[in-house]
Amino acid sequence: MKRSTEGILTTHTGSLPRPPDLQKMLLDKDTEAQPDPKAFSARVRTAVAEVVKHQIDVGITVPSDGEQSKISYATYIRERLSGFGGDEVTPFESADARDFPDYAASRQLNVLRRPTCIGPIEWKDFSQVEDDIKNLKAASEGVSAAEVFMTAASPGVASLFLRNRYYKTDDEYLQALADAMKREYNAIARAGFILQLDCPDVAMGYNSQFLDLSLEDFRKVVAKHIEVLDYATSEISPDQMRLHMCWGNGAGPHHHDVPLRGIVDIVLKARPQAFSFVGANPRHEHEWRVWQDVKLPDGKIIIPGVIDSTTNIIEHPDLVAERIVRYAGVVGRENVIAGSDCGFGTSASWAVVHPQIAWAKLQSLGEGAATATRQLWRN
Repeated sequence: MKRSTEGILTTHTGSLPRPPDLQKMLLDKDTEAQPDPKAFSARVRTAVAEVVKHQIDVGITVPSDGEQSKISYATYIRERLSGFGGDEVTPFESADARDFPDYAASRQLNVLRRPTCIGPIEWKDFSQVEDDIKNLKAASEGVSAAEVFMTAASPGVASLFLRNRYYKTDDEYLQALADAMKREYNAIARAGFILQLDCPDVAMGYNSQFLDLSLEDFRKVVAKHIEVLDYATSEISPDQMRLHMCWGNGAGPHHHDVPLRGIVDIVLKARPQAFSFVGANPRHEHEWRVWQDVKLPDGKIIIPGVIDSTTNIIEHPDLVAERIVRYAGVVGRENVIAGSDCGFGTSASWAVVHPQIAWAKLQSLGEGAATATRQLWRN
């Protein structure tokens, strides 16, 4: 991955707002009302071209395809892999919901419809991965970008949202997911893109899937998930990968989130060169101080969120610059890429931030990075 050697590079966590007509097609695909396959493919192709151009226009120097073809960043694999079925309605518990049940009920935070694993995990339609790669290659030709990245679900986050009902143990399920997803990871890397591995499970899991575990026991889960991820990416150079972790993209209390300090040492041992994490929302902004005590390993890069993805408030560019400079002062300017806390199109079914405001926030990110560049390179 390129470093911020001549100025602060800018990026985000991968998902971006989808055009309304494409959003409807994706939701139709998730039901019985299937859209015309040719029309869907054509609209995804044009949407990717549009979203890449829009990113460059607002000052993003490391863009992605915005996950335009995916129903969500994690559950999209149900269309590509066999073994998933049903539309199970089960409580999606969280420690936050336990403390504030009325709030959770009003926001429907504790219920999530999703299929489960009911059979062996195998590829059934790898052409969707190939189409994503072709679309992003076409969209990025001639674009002035430092690098281009593409996201993929980690085995851990897939197991969080698509629960196991088939394999004897959860470890067997994780391994099966890793064996399958390895093909997608390799294809993205071979195409020349930076592979972003989405791993919210290593933080969000503490407040949901593993909410009854102690921190000590949760750290063992994180270590296992990182071990499986490293296995699945063993054929890819670390400098062609980045890892994104977060505590969930909901605008909830987050008062039971695992502290960054409690897991950062394990996550930093993962093979990917860069580490993307939440750094702007009011529950985690103070954690920039963690980097005063935790030494960034040689060769690693951090991608802190400097704009929040759960509020429609547009951060002032000067605040964005202040956050960037703060991180640069601790780990070195060349080791910082400015990012967002999480995605602005996490799922096609809902958006926390209005699409127009999401783009305005990204423009503020670009402007703030330009200001930080002037401050950090003025000498």
